[in-house]
Amino acid sequence: MSERRRNSSRAERKSNKRFDNVVSWLYFLFILFAVALIIHLFFIQVIDIKKYKVKARKQRASQNFAVRGDIYDRNGIKLATDDVFYNIFARRADYDEDESSPEIIAKKLAPILKIPKEELLKKLNSQDQIIAVKKDVDRNTAKQVAQLHLRAISLDKKNTRVYPQGTLAAHVLGYYNFDADIANGVEYAAKDKLEHIENTVKYQRTQKGKIIYDFSTDPVATAQNPKGQDVTLTIDAAIQHICEKELANMIEEKKALRGTVIVMNPRNGEILAYAVYPDYDPNNYRNATPDQIKNWTLTDVFPPGSTFKTITVSSAMELGKINENSTVLDSGKTKIGNWEIKNYDYDVHPYPGHISLEYLFEHSSNIGSINVAKTMTPREFYGMLKKFGFGAKTGIDLPGESSGLLPYWSNWDEGIHATMSYGYGTSVTAMQMISAVSAIANDGVKVTPHVIKYSPEEESLKVQRVQVISPETAHSITRLLAQSINHGRSVIKMDKYNVAAKSGTSRKPKENGVGYTPYNYTSIIGYLPASNPQILVYVMIDSAKVGAIWGNTVAGPVFHEVTTQIARMLNLKPDKNVTVKQVD
Repeated sequence: MSERRRNSSRAERKSNKRFDNVVSWLYFLFILFAVALIIHLFFIQVIDIKKYKVKARKQRASQNFAVRGDIYDRNGIKLATDDVFYNIFARRADYDEDESSPEIIAKKLAPILKIPKEELLKKLNSQDQIIAVKKDVDRNTAKQVAQLHLRAISLDKKNTRVYPQGTLAAHVLGYYNFDADIANGVEYAAKDKLEHIENTVKYQRTQKGKIIYDFSTDPVATAQNPKGQDVTLTIDAAIQHICEKELANMIEEKKALRGTVIVMNPRNGEILAYAVYPDYDPNNYRNATPDQIKNWTLTDVFPPGSTFKTITVSSAMELGKINENSTVLDSGKTKIGNWEIKNYDYDVHPYPGHISLEYLFEHSSNIGSINVAKTMTPREFYGMLKKFGFGAKTGIDLPGESSGLLPYWSNWDEGIHATMSYGYGTSVTAMQMISAVSAIANDGVKVTPHVIKYSPEEESLKVQRVQVISPETAHSITRLLAQSINHGRSVIKMDKYNVAAKSGTSRKPKENGVGYTPYNYTSIIGYLPASNPQILVYVMIDSAKVGAIWGNTVAGPVFHEVTTQIARMLNLKPDKNVTVKQVD
């Protein structure tokens, strides 16, 4: 019995000893953990305090909702701006039995949101965790909702781009989608400037979104939304309206497919008006078709027709092949290979004989133009066309511009050389055409066309000036063009102004490039006052279907009406009794 007790006592002592050892180790580990925790806290609160302060500030950092800059016309008329809207959401997780129950929320919100209470309640009882109550509410409505202090209701602020003038200059402005960050037109070209915020004000917020004010917080700045830089265009809204109106009227009258009117100041390359039809409303661009949104005057190419004869004659004159008083043979028709080319008025004037350059322009002589082109080698002619800017982008500050089509001179055969002279051997964009003729109107200097008004520093980088032809050549061509209008029967003749202009009509190729459609491109390009050009106007209308289809009968009336109104608006000085500029 005593032996059993002794064994039991020894076992108990061993067990107690093991327990004491375990407790000792646990005590040691606890002390070790406490020491490590003290060291860790020491590093956080003393050694690395700056690091964690910065991290905390970053977590609380915030800044006000940024808006894009506005876009204005040259006279300060607002063309594009940001408007702020709010989306209202309900959070199911924050519903309760008191002030934030669906029934109470529906009762309070229904009159503010102008939604029937039953309809709103049905929406609030949705099983979704986040419920879209109403989208795109205005600032006043959002303010009324916020003043209710409903715990389950939150407001999400967002920007919407607004175009106060509707369809005016739609293809210049483009559009902007905040959700997808997609833009077109100036909205795309000037994106960096419109979104550039110079002095961003940052501050801290609590977890619930309240601003943390300290001595460095500017209370005024926290109440203002930062805004990007404004952009001013060269566009004159009044001139733009005239061009769009006259273009739309003619397209409707002639049942045409599309058209454009571009007005430029040839002295500085500024685009005063840029009308493109069909148009669209950038406020509702999602409802527009791709054909409406596309600025086809930059992307699509076409044969320019007889307006190109001004380039042909200018090129030969600049190369010294002809002069202002030269005559060329016009046999009325010619044959190249198996292909016969005629003047459009061959039946009336079958063999004009030796004609002046003024006659060439007035009667739009194809044969005369071919013979002028023959004075140049393909290499020489091609070189001049490149100087005028054909086969290359103009550099206009809008996206999507095409380079056009200009075959290299070594690929020219006799047919290309001949048809090039009257605007069929090449395909151009509308912007290329007005850019090229602007050199003739501006003493031989071609200036980069642009729709954004630049500061002198920006202009020196973005706007190039290239001497294409000599002033003497430019003035000679101007006199010939003005005389051809004054002595002819063109509808664009004006009582007070000398107009230097050329009309054109070209057949419209099929989309596959093989053969022609039954339709035409009708156009006219010109500038005034011819003695001191201030405006250059290009009108082109595609596929007119009613009445006589010629540049003079379709594009001509639009040109006349537009230039008459612009001359009056800009108070241009009449020059009908002034000799077009002579050069010593």
